[in-house]
Amino acid sequence: MRVLRGLSGIVAGGTVVLAATVVGASIIGAQRGFPGPGAADLAWHVCAGLLAVVAQIFADRRQGITAIFGVLVVFIVAGSLLWAQWWN
Repeated sequence: MRVLRGLSGIVAGGTVVLAATVVGASIIGAQRGFPGPGAADLAWHVCAGLLAVVAQIFADRRQGITAIFGVLVVFIVAGSLLWAQWWN
């Protein structure tokens, strides 16, 4: 269980870093006058980052089967974000 929570923590952290990168690209794009990520892209990334962190905190504070639900949410949110915003 510990390894699974650790892996989901890395994924949640990566989701937050990805969201920060998209926000930074949007800010730099606006300052320099080139098109960057739109409002929908920003909303997707920020919401996914927040949801992944909340689910990871839930998983870290629980034991047993309830912790697995938090871990699954982290993986589903990160996978959905990557599928909808990066690969599709």
